[in-house]
Parts: sequence; C-alpha cells; structure tokens
Amino acid sequence: MIEEMPCVLSNHYLRNIAWKWVYKLWTILFVFYKQIEENSTRQSEDLGSQFTEIFIKQQENVTLLLSLLEEFDFHVRWPGVKLLTSLLKQLGPQVQQIILVSPMGVSRLMDLLADSREVIRNDGVLLLQALTRSNGAIQKIVAFENAFERLLDIITEEGNSDGGIVVEDCLLLLQNLLKNNNSNQNFFKEGSYIQRMKPWFEVGDENSGWSAQKVTNLHLMLQLVRVLVSPTNPPGATSSCQKAMFQCGLLQQLCTILMATGVPADILTETINTVSEVIRGCQVNQDYFASVNAPSNPPRPAIVVLLMSMVNERQPFVLRCAVLYCFQCFLYKNQKGQGEIVSTLLPSTIDATGNSVSAGQLLCGGLFSTDSLSNWCAAVALAHALQENATQKEQLLRVQLATSIGNPPVSLLQQCTNILSQGDKIDRRGSKIQTRVGLLMLLCTWLSNCPIAVTHFLHNSANVPFLTGQIAENLGEEEQLVQGLCALLLGISIYFNDNSLESYMKEKLKQLIEKRIGKENFIEKLGFISKHELYSRASQKPQPNFPSPEYMIFDHEFTKLVKELEGVITKAIYKSSEEDKKEEEVKKTLEQHDNIVTHYKNMIREQDLQLEELRQQVSTLKCQNEQLQTAVTQQVSQIQQHKDQYNLLKIQLGKDNQHQGSYSEGAQMNGIQPEEISRLREEIEELKRNRELLQSQLTEKDSVIENLKSSQTSGTNEQSAAIASARDFEEVAELKQELATLKSQLNSQSVEITKLQTEKQELLQKTEAFAKSAEIQGESETVIATKTTDVEGRLSALLQETKELKNEIKALSEERTAIKEQLDSSNSTIAILQTEKDKLELEITDSKKEQDDLLVLLADQDQKILSLKNKLKDLGHPVEEEDELESGDQEDEDDESEDPGKDLDHI
Repeated sequence: MIEEMPCVLSNHYLRNIAWKWVYKLWTILFVFYKQIEENSTRQSEDLGSQFTEIFIKQQENVTLLLSLLEEFDFHVRWPGVKLLTSLLKQLGPQVQQIILVSPMGVSRLMDLLADSREVIRNDGVLLLQALTRSNGAIQKIVAFENAFERLLDIITEEGNSDGGIVVEDCLLLLQNLLKNNNSNQNFFKEGSYIQRMKPWFEVGDENSGWSAQKVTNLHLMLQLVRVLVSPTNPPGATSSCQKAMFQCGLLQQLCTILMATGVPADILTETINTVSEVIRGCQVNQDYFASVNAPSNPPRPAIVVLLMSMVNERQPFVLRCAVLYCFQCFLYKNQKGQGEIVSTLLPSTIDATGNSVSAGQLLCGGLFSTDSLSNWCAAVALAHALQENATQKEQLLRVQLATSIGNPPVSLLQQCTNILSQGDKIDRRGSKIQTRVGLLMLLCTWLSNCPIAVTHFLHNSANVPFLTGQIAENLGEEEQLVQGLCALLLGISIYFNDNSLESYMKEKLKQLIEKRIGKENFIEKLGFISKHELYSRASQKPQPNFPSPEYMIFDHEFTKLVKELEGVITKAIYKSSEEDKKEEEVKKTLEQHDNIVTHYKNMIREQDLQLEELRQQVSTLKCQNEQLQTAVTQQVSQIQQHKDQYNLLKIQLGKDNQHQGSYSEGAQMNGIQPEEISRLREEIEELKRNRELLQSQLTEKDSVIENLKSSQTSGTNEQSAAIASARDFEEVAELKQELATLKSQLNSQSVEITKLQTEKQELLQKTEAFAKSAEIQGESETVIATKTTDVEGRLSALLQETKELKNEIKALSEERTAIKEQLDSSNSTIAILQTEKDKLELEITDSKKEQDDLLVLLADQDQKILSLKNKLKDLGHPVEEEDELESGDQEDEDDESEDPGKDLDHI
C-alpha cells in the first residue's frame, strides 16, 4: 500500500505512515494474544469446575478428605487444606452443603485455627473464608465454635493494625461471619468482643509511617465496626452496639483518629463514615460527638472543622461526601443538635467580633458560593437540620442575611427563592441543575408540615408565577427534574396551606394550575421525580455514595418525603371545592373528636402518673415498715439481753453482800494491862462506830439499787407495751390485699382505655367513609355522637373509680403514718430505757467499788483486833470469850444482816 503512494510524498511522511501501520499491527497482536490468554484461563477454570463436579459427585470423597484433616502429619494435613480450598473456590455452594451435612465437618475445620504451624493455620483461615461465604448456617456454626475468640487472639498476636497479611485474612473472615447475620452480631456483642476492638485503633501520635498493609488492615477494621452499626441492621441491635462502643471507649478512639494529623486520606474518609454510623440515632453518642474539639488554637468543634472541609471545593469528593454523611447522622433523630445548628444562624447567637466561624455561617457560605457541589451539600445539610422539626422550621424564618452594603437584609427564605429564580444566569462551577435541585429540596423540606413557612413563601408575589412558569414550559430532559421539583413545591404550598392569604388560597392556586398548566400535565411533571434513574439509587441507603459529583442529585431522606407527599398532593389537586369543604368539615369534626379524646387521654395519663406515684409511695411505706419491723425485732432482742445481764448483776451483788456479812464477826481478846484495856476498848468502840457508819452507807446504796430496780421494772412494762403495739403489723397483710385490688382495678382501667382507642379507630374509619357519600355522612355523625357519649360515660366512670382508688390509697397512707408514729414512740421508749440501764450499770459499778473498799477496811479492823487480842494475852489480862463478846452486839449484827437478806429475797 505504501508503494502505491504518489512520488511527490516526502520520506518523512512515508516514515510516519509506516510507523502508524506498525503500531496498529502490534495492537492487533496484543489483543489477539490477550484473548488467547483469557480463553486459556477460562478453559482452565471450566476444566477445574468439571473435575470438581466429578470429585464431589460422590460425597464420600469430601467426607474422607475431612477425616484426613484430623491427621497431624504436615504432608497430609496441609495438602488436604489446599485441596478443600480449591474445591470451595470452584463449586462453593455444593461443597458447603456437603460439609454442612457431614458429622463434625465444620468442627474439624475449626481445629485448623489451633494448629501450632502457622502455614496450616493461615491456610485454614483462607479455607474458612471460602467456606463461610454467603452461607448463614455455616456462619452460625463457625461463630459458636469459638471462632471470634480464636481470630481475635491471632490478630492480637500478629500486632493488630501493624500486622501482616494474616491480620487482613482474619478481618475478612470476621466480616464474612458478621455481615448481614444478626445472630452472630448479637453473639459478638454479648461475648464482650467489641471491647477487644479498641486496641486496633491505638495508632499513636506519630502517624507518618503508614505502610500499605497497615492502611489495608485499618480500613478493614473500620469496615468491621460499620458492619455492627449498619443502618440496615435491626434498630435494637444497632443501638446496643452503639452504646457498647461508647462505654468501652471505642468511639473516643475513633474521634482521636478523626482529629489526628498525618492520617491517609482514605483512612480519614472511612473513619468519618464509621463515626457517622456509630453516632447515628444514638443520643448519648451524638452528645459526645458535639463535645469533641479539634486540637487547634483556639480549639474548634469537630463539627465546624468537618463542615469547613465539606464546603471547600479543593477537598476530595469522597471526603466531602463522608463529611455530609457524618453531619446527617449527627442530626438524625437529634432535635437537640438541630436546635444548636439553627441557633448559630439566629441574630442573638451570631458572634459580632467575627473571631470564630459557626456551623450556620459555614452552611450559608456554602449555600451561596459559586461551586454547585457546595451549594447542594449545604442545602441538604440545612434540610437535615429541619427534618421532622416544626420548631426549627419556624425559627429559621427569623434568619436575616446582609446581601450587600447599603441594601436592607433579606430573609434566608427570600434569598433562596431569589437564587432559584436566577437559574443559570450566575456562572457556577459544576453541574447546571445541581444548585437548583439542592435549593428546591431545601424549600420542600422547609415548607412541608409547616403552614407558617408556606405563608411566608406565598407572601412573596413572585414565587408562584415563577413556579407555574417553570412547570408549564417544555424543556429538555435535564430540566424535567427541576420541573418535577417545582411541581412538588407548588403542591406542598397547596396541601399545607392554611388559607391565611386571601390571594393564594387553596382553591385559587388549584384554579391557577388548571388554567396555566393543566391538572394532567401537573401530575405528569410531578411524576418525573420518582421516575428519575438516580431516585431509586438514593432511596436504597442513607449514605451519599456517588461515583462522581454529577450523580449527586437526590438525598435519601428527601426520597422518603417524596414518597410520602406524592400521593396526597395528587389527591389534593383533583379534589373539587365541595369535596374540600366536606373534607374540611370532616377534619373539623375529627379534630373536635380528637381534642375530646386527647383531653381525656391527658386526664387519664395524669391519673396514671398519680397512681404510679401513689404506688411508689405504698411500696416505699412497705419497705419502711419492713425496716422498722426489723429494727423493733433487733431492739427487743437487745432489751432481753440487757435484762439477762441485769439479773446476773443483781445475783452477783447479793453474793457480795453475803460475803461481807461473814467478816462482821467479832474477836475475843485475852489479858492486857488495865490502862491499855481502856484504850483498846475505846479503839474498839470507835471501830464499831465506823463499821455502823459504813453499814448505814451500804444500806443507803441498797435502797438506791432497789429504786433503780423498780424504775427498770416500769421501763420493762413500757417496753412490753411497745412490743404489743408492734403487733399491729398484721395490718400489712390487709394492705397487700388492698394493693392487689388496686392493681386489678388499674388493669381493668387500662383495658377500658384500650377499648376506647379501638373505638376511636373505628370512628376514624367511619368518618373517612362519610366523606364519600352524604348518606354515610349522616350515619357516621350519628355514630360519632353515640360513641362520643358512650366514651364520655365510660371515662366519667373511670374518673370516679380513680377518685375512689386515690381515697383508699390516702387512707392506707394515713394508717401507715399512724403505725410509723407508734414505732417512733416505741423507739423513743427503748432509747430512754437504754439510757436508764446505762446509768444503773454505772451506779452498780460504783457500789461494788465502795463495797470492796468497805471489805478492805473491815479486814484491816479484824487485823487490828487480832493484834490487840494477842497483846492482851501477852500481858496476862483476862480476855472474854468470843461468844460472850459477840452476845452484846448480836442484836446489832442481826439488824445489819437482815437488810441484805431482804434485798436478796426481793431480788
């Protein structure tokens, strides 16, 4: 072909032509050999599948292979593991079924994880990966064979996130066991394995050395956390895992990585997504995340730092999507967080110095920037701050924006509609329709279920003509979505219109649609939203996961709103004025009925609360009675012990008196000199007087003891009276019976309330049927009146029963109070007796000491008498006999000895 070229062509041109043909030839050869290689690979795979099918046709082959895995010999066990792994890769479901029905099949494979040879253990992990893929039954068996414990031990031994490929294989196996398997997730949580995940994310302060394997391991670890708290899991399981992650400190560790420096972008993105799902819908976790501050000077909230990344067009797209998802999860079912975000836009909370940037200011900046993606993200984020929160929708109407110097401020709602009306006049970077779609989604969310916001929107006379003009035009396919959203916004303005503006009442707006657009055309344009190809993708998962910015059109929560409002708006458009009036009348009737029922419900709720409080009081009184009864029993036993001790002391005192009497005997003396005898007689007389004095003192002490005994006896009688009063505790059984009666009456009352609720539902159904025909309307009104009268009668009966129950409980509480007062009086009597007993013991102790002193003194006197007697004998003076000397004083001694005996008899 080159030879046929004209000779006028230069050599340079011919050389270029030749090189082009050579390049084409090489390209053809490369494609040819690549196809040959792919065909050979495909043929080899087909051949492997055929051999596998032949091998497993007889199930005994697989059973024999499983039995061979029990051999410890390396040359038998390791090839068996490789062969079984290959079989699972070729025909996984068939081999899984054979292993599942094989006796102890899975258990034999689990023993591979305990093998001391790392090669067999690591290949065992790969084998279990192939075995557990997409088979819930095998996943449960493996999990209950202690797989979680063994795999977590291997990960810890290998160094957690710093480990090698073995850690990656273990994490993949854990994902197979936990993903979409609620039973295994619950077992993982209850086994306290979530707490063992915390050390995985302790990456340290110096994060500069991030190897590729470490990035892969940490990425899989984050994905494993997300598996446990995925929004697709049952709400109860997700909530319990979220609470466990907060309690063990896992959420705090993730926030540390989130605010750390030097973290790779993909790890940072996945960490943001993980934190998002850990805090989604969990108030405790959301409150903690709101308190996290970035390590900056001055410290800034983590939410503000993340929003700065979201509205910055220089940041990676996936990172901006992750931050938006985090913000949405922070506000999901979090009215407190929604209020905090909206409050940063209100005039009273804006920082006048301008030193700090708030979340609201960042959202407004992104909403009105020239980057279409920032517009969309900020609009969706602000819409989530208003989701299902009528209070914040009304608060956002107060926000005023300064558009330019010298011009008066305009409301945020007005500024959004102004930007929407400008369309493509402003030069923006990115998609042409992305900004308008974001603003329309924000306005639809804002106006839904908020008649005040609808009134503010309709008050601007330019808004309705703009919407009707957009809907009526015949535009291209790209603009059809904008037309559908405009139709939705206009339909919301009709459905939630409270007719407060005379020029934009419901009927007038519907007439305007019929004249300028046509009802059929309006409904057709409204259907463009749900028919869009990106609508179904956004409705599947809450996470905004898009391949590129051009696909970022719909928000997940907005798709729910469209699904909810599309049908009701269609019905509202086709309804006539008469039907609207009938519907309004029915609504008023229903509202009145609902108000009555709500009023009685509130009354019943208050009475239930009062009954609950009374129940708690009764239970408290029961506990107090039990405590007081226990205290009385203890005090009775203590008093009995004190009585026994007191009796022992009295007996001991009587013995001491008898011992003292034995020393009162006199002694006889023999011969001493007359002058000494007179002196000795005088000393004896003096000793006798001293003894009489001591004896009188002893008699006085005995009388004091007698008085104390009489007072103790009276105290004992008072104590017995207190104990007798404690017998009134038999009334506790009667109180328990009365409480059981109250519970049964409360149960019957709850049954009556359930019946009333059921009858209310029947009334609502009959009222809907009333809107279809006039006859049914008359019947339903009669039924409503009859049912309402019946409801009022039953509720009045319930009120009367509740009052009687309250009176009975009040009487019970009064009886309890009387019993408590009796117990208090008995306690005070016991305390007085205890005090008197202590005083008595002290006086007895003092008496014993004085008696001991008397005994010592008498012993000294006896010694002196004996010494005098011996001296008289030595002097040769005649000494009287002991009986004669004693006879003169016998009467005195008898008088002295009678009193102790009487005391002992009295004791």
